[in-house]
Amino acid sequence: MSISTSRLGDGRGPSPAAGGERPLLPQVRLKHWGRWVSGVVIVLLLVALIAAASQGDISYGDIPYYVISPIILQGLVGTIVLAVVAQLSAIVIGVVIALMRISKNPVAQAFAAGYTWLFRGLPVLLQILLWYNLALIFPRLQVGIPFTDVLFVDVSTNAVMTTFIAAFLGLALNESAYMAEIVRAGLKSVDRGQIEAAQSIGQTPMQRMARIVLPQAMRIIIPPTGNDFINMLKGTAMASVIGYVELIRAANNISSFNLQVMETLIAAAIWYMVIVSVASVGQFYLERAFDRQDRRPGGPRNARALRRKIVGDLGRPPLMRSEK
Repeated sequence: MSISTSRLGDGRGPSPAAGGERPLLPQVRLKHWGRWVSGVVIVLLLVALIAAASQGDISYGDIPYYVISPIILQGLVGTIVLAVVAQLSAIVIGVVIALMRISKNPVAQAFAAGYTWLFRGLPVLLQILLWYNLALIFPRLQVGIPFTDVLFVDVSTNAVMTTFIAAFLGLALNESAYMAEIVRAGLKSVDRGQIEAAQSIGQTPMQRMARIVLPQAMRIIIPPTGNDFINMLKGTAMASVIGYVELIRAANNISSFNLQVMETLIAAAIWYMVIVSVASVGQFYLERAFDRQDRRPGGPRNARALRRKIVGDLGRPPLMRSEK
């Protein structure tokens, strides 16, 4: 029986048929009706949304003016400054709390656990309000020698607890509790064997942290940290309740005079999308930089190779180890 080579190209194998050739199976065209229907529905919804927005009572021509308004720009600077300062401080505090959490000191572990439990459990807005109204509990902030009249610092709490300081403390302390857990998870994700291999060749704890632990832990730490910073940028809007001038407060200050509420809010929304997009791009390149570091000679792959070399050398006779 002869088999046509044209029938074997489809990989289904021969089958007996009239004339010694396997008949071709009918080709069924897949009709993805669901894709077409969902695509049409999405397009119709977008068209309806655009049509409804065009019919709304909004002065779209005034929005570009509000985008570059000095008041909105002042709020933009206030948002960025507060978010950056609070996030950087939260990272520093979070690293310290994470190291205390994984230490062998039971007092440090208990303090770190309590710190995380407290500041992660309270809402950010509540923490901001508590700090802003601290003068109701402590009218004056005093630092000195206990049980004596010696004072080194004695200032009014209202003079110190400005809107920026209150918002900064509320955002930074809340974020530091989350950062502590993120950093702790990143540090504990590193293979213990690599640390022991580096320790066996005499590396100091700082060298092990810089060369072995951090290059690998950063790949775990950076993605959630970038997401938290984006949330921090948007979370600064809660500072508007105590009068701190950020984007939402700036938009409300303008609309309180001209009553163009939606126009000013849309201008603030545009700036939020801009700064969040810039932060997302920065997070992407930062993640790629640390991912690329894994392939460098001093990266984690080299640490694993170093560990294998050490284990192999320990299994050789002393003469072979010295020659190696």
